[in-house]
Amino acid sequence: MHLSTFGPDGGSPVLLVHGGGVAGWMWTSLRRSLEAKYRVLVPDLPGHGQSAGEPYRSHAETVDALGRVLLRDTSAPVAVVGFSLGAQLALELAATRPDLVDRAMIVSAQAKAMPFTRLTLRALGAAAPLARNRRFARLQARELFVPPELMETYIDTSVRVSKSTLLAAVGDNMRFQVPEAWSHFRGHAVVMAGRRERALMRDSAAVIHAALPESVLEVIDGCGHGIPLQRPEWFNGRVAAWLAQR
Repeated sequence: MHLSTFGPDGGSPVLLVHGGGVAGWMWTSLRRSLEAKYRVLVPDLPGHGQSAGEPYRSHAETVDALGRVLLRDTSAPVAVVGFSLGAQLALELAATRPDLVDRAMIVSAQAKAMPFTRLTLRALGAAAPLARNRRFARLQARELFVPPELMETYIDTSVRVSKSTLLAAVGDNMRFQVPEAWSHFRGHAVVMAGRRERALMRDSAAVIHAALPESVLEVIDGCGHGIPLQRPEWFNGRVAAWLAQR
């Protein structure tokens, strides 16, 4: 798994986990706002970005790989920020490896298993060639609020996602449920969703919060699925304030 690191070696570590169909570049604005003070770790998940040659196989394998990255590259527990698919991974990492994570920000994570997964994946497999269509990718980018300066980067990332990666990542995304160990996480946790996201996403945020009542639940007015890219200045400030609470 490709990993980019930024900031001083002695800074408190922050792990940023991107969503499906994008890559570590989605955190450019947040990373730049943090790197003067924090050691920022930005992986490209398997099948994405600079890890495109390594297929995505499962959430479990990816969480294990993230754990190995942290054991190799940090000497202190990290604060992890995850978006969408990356938020599911961040939640599972915090739940199963609390020795490696001391706080977690879970942004727009689906946490209610969806019905008809097999039929949906079959249809997705048939439509997979669309992901390589630049016009289709551009439409998808608008749904995620990808800014104009990152549009070509998004399209290049999208067209390189293989069918096997797409099906594996989306399949685990659709089946994802809050792990039991999440209720025992003792770090500081924030659970976030946009007010304009689908009801499934808002309900998922409520489920994640209910499983860990000590967490902070935030539903952000005016935002859809893509808060870090839709309102980057606000989001950067929110993350900085959260990190300063250490």
